[in-house]
Formats: sequence, structure tokens, C-alpha cells
Amino acid sequence: MQVYLVGGAVRDELLGLPAPERDWVVVGATPEELQRAGYRPVGREFPVFLHPDSSEEYALARLERKTGPGYRGFETRFSPDVTLEQDLQRRDLTINAMARASDGTLIDPYGGQRDLQQRLLRHVSAAFVEDPVRVLRVARFAARLAAHGFRVAPETRALMRQMVANGEINALVPERVWREMARALLETHAQVFFDTLEDCGALTLLLPELAWDAPAHAALQRAVALSPEGSVRFAALLADTPAAAITALCERLRVPNDFRELALLSARLQQRSAQASRLDAAGRLELLEAADALRRPERFQLLLSALQARGALDDRVRSSLSDALAAAAAVALLPGELAQLKGPAIAAAYRAARLQRLQDLQRQPVQNEPGQSEPRKS
Repeated sequence: MQVYLVGGAVRDELLGLPAPERDWVVVGATPEELQRAGYRPVGREFPVFLHPDSSEEYALARLERKTGPGYRGFETRFSPDVTLEQDLQRRDLTINAMARASDGTLIDPYGGQRDLQQRLLRHVSAAFVEDPVRVLRVARFAARLAAHGFRVAPETRALMRQMVANGEINALVPERVWREMARALLETHAQVFFDTLEDCGALTLLLPELAWDAPAHAALQRAVALSPEGSVRFAALLADTPAAAITALCERLRVPNDFRELALLSARLQQRSAQASRLDAAGRLELLEAADALRRPERFQLLLSALQARGALDDRVRSSLSDALAAAAAVALLPGELAQLKGPAIAAAYRAARLQRLQDLQRQPVQNEPGQSEPRKS
């Protein structure tokens, strides 16, 4: 039995990047041998085991044969005679098809190290076209490694276009599209994911509701700079997408509720927020209420980031809305006042007090920015 470190951990080590997780391939063993050694089986479609101490994943070397459409249309074969090179050949990209032996030897049968040096995302074999998930994975790796100068190899781009043209891409299930998209949104060059899908013709098929134009591109880039939260970036991505289309996309991809709510809230309040600098105290209170900011202040801060990315706010207006929320949230009625009120009158009293607090806030003199001189008195 031989054990090899494989995939992303080897790639990231050669790039000098931290490897968040490590995967292992076991050659020359059976499931029974691993279980006798204390490994816990977790794979349903093929034999994957968790190490008894580290809980890292160990998979038996395996072969795959295409038997039907889509990424589920595969027959998997594993046995002690499957070699490491055969296991690596079924992987998507050469940079993910390297292994490290226990003595530190690098096993690189498909030129992954060369492609790392040339900054190329290149497919391992012609079998690339058999799995439509690989189109999404290449787009995600393009986003992840864009900062390091990586690009999709021309021959791999041609295969991706072929997969779109022959309809193989249509076999992708919505959950997998969302999973790869959500991971891509967390990258510092998230826009490259969508650019790559657009380049091969997959974007309009996978995300027909998305208006991927120059404003959406710019909004996503601003969101990346403003917030590490995927929900903020998702809301910014949909800057030019109507609410009905956002709803349709979220339902089709089964997007989590926090992403859906923030995207819809941003769309609904974008125009009103763009006028926030001209709103009086009543208008600002209504905006806070429409955003449910008093009950959900954390989400309100995410909303402000999304709106700023969408161009509806600048730093000054965002700061003033945060101050308005802080002022309204600080309102508290005295016990004696509350004792005289019942039911809806309590809510009305709180609202009146918050409105008064915001009116007082707006009457306060504007503080000068650092380094700005005092206004000249006439």
C-alpha cells in the first residue's frame, strides 16, 4: 500500500500558497484493508475514507468511464492494480494532477509543474469534455489564480466551447452551479469567473437572468474591495438585474436565504438610497424601517456595502446612514412613559422619539473632514 499527497495541496505548495486542506490517494489497497487500519468510510459513489487521527480524506486510486450525460454519468472502478498515473489522468487540470510521495518525490506525469511555471490552466486529457462541472471549475480556478497571472490555455478554452456547443453543459444541476459560483464570489478576482464563462458561451445558459455588463462588472469589483462577504458580492453582481429575475435565479439555483434577501433588498432600495443625501429625517427613518435596520443592524451594514458597490451611496452618505441607525437605535422610553401606553401606542411613541432624534441629528453642524479648513465667516 502506497500513499500520496495529491491535488490542490501539491499545487499550492509549489505556488508558495497556504493549502487549506490535504487530500490523499492510496494505491495498492482494498477498502477492507483501510477499515482494518482504522480508516472510516464516507464515500457513497467511490471509496473515500477519513484518517483515524487527522480526519483527512484518503481515496483509493480509481478509474472512471463515461456511461451517460452529465457529471453523474460515470462508472467508477477501483482495485489494487489501478496506478497513481491512471488516477491522476482522470483529473481536470494538469496543475491538479500532481502528487507528492512520502519521501518528498514529486510525481508529475502530465506536465503540471511546467504549466504552473507558464501560468496556464490546461486540461489533462481529452476526457475533460466528459464532465461539465469542469467548465465551472476552470472558471473558478481562473478567478482564484488570476492574481498570479494564470490564464486558460487556448486548447482548453476550445474544449469548453465545444462542451457548450454540444449541449454537455446543460446537464449541470442547479445546486452544483451555485456551489461553484458561491466559492468564486469569495475570490479577489471574482469577476474572472463570469468573464471565463462568458468567453466560452456558458454564462447565458447557466445564468440567463444575469445582466453581465460593464456596470455589473464594475459593481462586483467594488464589492470585492468593500466586503469579504459573499452575500454582498452577490447583491452587487445583480446590480442591473430586475427583482423578478433575481427571484427566478435564486429559486432555480436554490440560493440561500441570506443571499436572496440581501440581493432583493438592494434592488428594492437602490433608487431610494441614491437619494439619501436629500432625505429629511422622516425620509431617513422610513429608509431604516424599509431595510428593517433596527431589528437587523448587522444585515443593514451588509446592505450599505452592497448599495455602495452598486453606486447608490458614497462614503459620506453611508456614514450618515450608519449614524442615523445608531441614533434611532439608542432611543429608549422611560418606564413612566411606557406605563401610560398600551399596544400600538408604544410603537408610535418609539417612532416619534426616533424621528425627533434624527431631526436633532440633522440639525447638528457638519463636521469637517480631516485637513479641511473651517468655513470662512462673513
